[in-house]
Amino acid sequence: MATVLSLHDRGILTAVNSGASSLSFVGSGFIVLCYSLFKELRKFSFKLVFYLSLSDMLCSFFNMVGDPSKGFFCYAQGYTTHFFCVASFLWTTTIAFTLHRTVVRHKTDVEDLEAVFHLYVWGTSLVMTVIRSIGNDHTHLGAWCWAQTGRTGKAIHFITFYVPLWGAILYNGFTYFQVIRMLNNATRMAVGISDRAYQFDSRTDTKALNRWGYYPLILIGSWAFGTINRIHDFIEPGHKIFWLTFLDVGTAGLMGLFNSIAYGLNASVRRAISERLELFWPERLKRWFPNSSRHRNQQQQSELVSLKVQDQQ
Repeated sequence: MATVLSLHDRGILTAVNSGASSLSFVGSGFIVLCYSLFKELRKFSFKLVFYLSLSDMLCSFFNMVGDPSKGFFCYAQGYTTHFFCVASFLWTTTIAFTLHRTVVRHKTDVEDLEAVFHLYVWGTSLVMTVIRSIGNDHTHLGAWCWAQTGRTGKAIHFITFYVPLWGAILYNGFTYFQVIRMLNNATRMAVGISDRAYQFDSRTDTKALNRWGYYPLILIGSWAFGTINRIHDFIEPGHKIFWLTFLDVGTAGLMGLFNSIAYGLNASVRRAISERLELFWPERLKRWFPNSSRHRNQQQQSELVSLKVQDQQ
């Protein structure tokens, strides 16, 4: 027996989509603003984060403006969202590649590859978006602009989005595993021949390294329910599961927010913001918080490895 979403269910999903996408738009937009305002952030390593945040911001924006009742706006949202979401997870692979090439292979030519990165990300996103239009049922839009309605369209949508998505997840996971393993080995060797002061620094470095291991989990958490929902919808197209669609829409919409927190809010960004705030910090409040600068320096030390990599670039 076919199960379709009611108007009430669609209203809830629309609200969840708008709310989650709004949070991602604000989060990624904040990183874009910081990059534009703070000149000290305009290093190559953070430039890649800027491109990632820009893709997330545009993906979130177009994810909020579609209207299934209006053909043009629905198709515009579907294709632009597809394009910028693909670009988003492809930019994460360039960040992983840059880190691996700098730390593991000890190469310093990553800045020369910027043009190649743009061709790879934007070119692949465009090709995937064009291919996605094949098999789309233009006679029936359905309830969501993102989803395809024809069986062939659903298969092509899965191939042009979820296959490269999970390819990016596997690549990022393997790359960060190699980087973390190499730096952990180097840290253990250094600790064995160094004093206790360096051992304290090595523990803070290890904390930063462990955080890198969570980066691939962002894409998994954002798209795991969407992948399951697409597979279920392909196998049983007439049976919709509300709670699965709810999790699909909510987690996918939050991808930009997750990326902005994990990739964007690093020590360099926090330091730049803190320095600007201190310019307007009342003198009377400085006396109440005399250790604020020392606390900030300790936070910066917790990301020594990230800063060292940026300096190498």
